[in-house]
Amino acid sequence: MIDRFRVGVITSSHGIKGEAKVYPTSDDSNRLKKIKKVYANIKGVETVLDIESVRFQKNMALVKFKQFDNPEAIQALRNVDLFVDRENATPLKKNENYIADLIGLDVIDENNTQIGKVTDVFPTGANHVMEVDMGEKKVLFPYIRQCILDVNLDEGKIKVHVLDGLLDL
Repeated sequence: MIDRFRVGVITSSHGIKGEAKVYPTSDDSNRLKKIKKVYANIKGVETVLDIESVRFQKNMALVKFKQFDNPEAIQALRNVDLFVDRENATPLKKNENYIADLIGLDVIDENNTQIGKVTDVFPTGANHVMEVDMGEKKVLFPYIRQCILDVNLDEGKIKVHVLDGLLDL
């Protein structure tokens, strides 16, 4: 399991007071309003950034960091990822997992046969989908109760029910 989760990416500066345009990368973009500090890797140095304010404009968060007060400083941070500690991440409900914890897990079927490894999990209209690398091909498993039987982070495994036709080419 990882200790930090990405919550956004600085895309550019905004205005003359040193606000940063941040593209939110978490499921709950409003979560940025509740966070007091984030971590960023700035030129190879892990840096704590204190959040002064957050407001939204279209799909972007406009974030003012206490450490910066001009657009030039923010412009130097373009494409820098912002992270929060696990304890500041959105709390999980029962039987939920952080997507970052699922990446890299082994996927096994009901007979404990290795199918592949999780390479990504992403939302679709109705539910999330888990991408599994099977070596020769990648397969998408719907992340639904009928398909995902068990997630065991301690053992690093996800047990799945392979729906009919799912592995057919």
